[in-house]
Amino acid sequence: MHCRYMRYNTIIWDLDGTLLDTLQDLWLATNHALRTYGMPQRTLDEVRNFVGNGVRKLIERAVPDGEDNPLFGEVFAEFKRYYVEHCQDNTCLYPGISETLKQLKADGKRMAIVSNKLQEGVTELHEKWFADTIEVAIGESSDVRRKPAPDMVEAALERLGVDKSDAVYVGDSDVDIATARNSGLPCVSVLWGFRDREFLMAHGAQCMIEKPQELLTNK
Repeated sequence: MHCRYMRYNTIIWDLDGTLLDTLQDLWLATNHALRTYGMPQRTLDEVRNFVGNGVRKLIERAVPDGEDNPLFGEVFAEFKRYYVEHCQDNTCLYPGISETLKQLKADGKRMAIVSNKLQEGVTELHEKWFADTIEVAIGESSDVRRKPAPDMVEAALERLGVDKSDAVYVGDSDVDIATARNSGLPCVSVLWGFRDREFLMAHGAQCMIEKPQELLTNK
């Protein structure tokens, strides 16, 4: 699909599946929690399809009978405990992300992360990987509604002190497409993340890129 690039000075990034490949660690943490309570393990592809709506929804989808399972709370708590300790075991930047972020920063672009991951995990990952390039990182907390509600994006724009009129949202999922729409931002969908081209098109993607460097075509 051809992208008609818009002019932008601000980029709001999704985290998992967009900037960082976190799937392996999410999968291992999910199966650790399931295994701890004697529940069936999930495949990597199953977990890939479960992510995007926050970790509570991930575990709800992974646990048999979801929240109706009497052990759901214990599994979720064990997942959170384990993931916070192991969220960087296998997680890594996608190819081209580091160079692209540095160039965008050099070009004067303002950037923020909005993620349905727990704020503690978002803060840790931001400090390790993006402290020099991305100014703001907002995760799930009691203070803000999860995506696809526009709250995280609006909070990020406020913290950056910028208007949404020259901002763009970049993400890898249907949740990101909906978040951008609800926030009144154009959306760039990436093809290196957790969802494929056909899925994204079926959920309304209008602009897709195959490499991070494509964001540099618009200065």
